[in-house]
Amino acid sequence: MSPRGIQDLAIRTFLDRPRFGTLSTIDADGAPFAAVVWYELDGDTILVNSAEGRRWPANLRRDPRCSFMVEDEYDYVQILGRVRLDDSQEHAQAQMARLAARYLSDPAALARNIKVFRSQQRILIQIHVESVFASGTPAADQPKEDE
Repeated sequence: MSPRGIQDLAIRTFLDRPRFGTLSTIDADGAPFAAVVWYELDGDTILVNSAEGRRWPANLRRDPRCSFMVEDEYDYVQILGRVRLDDSQEHAQAQMARLAARYLSDPAALARNIKVFRSQQRILIQIHVESVFASGTPAADQPKEDE
């Protein structure tokens, strides 16, 4: 595992595929909490989305620190960062529609899901990257830490 930047081409290529991410937050009692999420890379920021009322967005409102990991077997990218939450329904709903289109290829399923999402109070969550670590294919073009 070596520290990397979000602008690294191998990391961006890995993150551009529609894989699932795991967003880890900190519960009020200090315990970790992880949620599997859809995501998109937007410049130097990772965007995720949630319905209001879930545990992990509440954790992020209290403490904006997070860990975000995308893996594919032994290849992975881990991002440490802080979040900004955007409660604007215009922004959150537009981003949720983009996420749904990224992950749902069946037009009927996409339409059904967007209808459900539009009935919910959504939160757009922007992960501002502080550090990036990669292993396997996303790190293949980098020298080893001891080189």
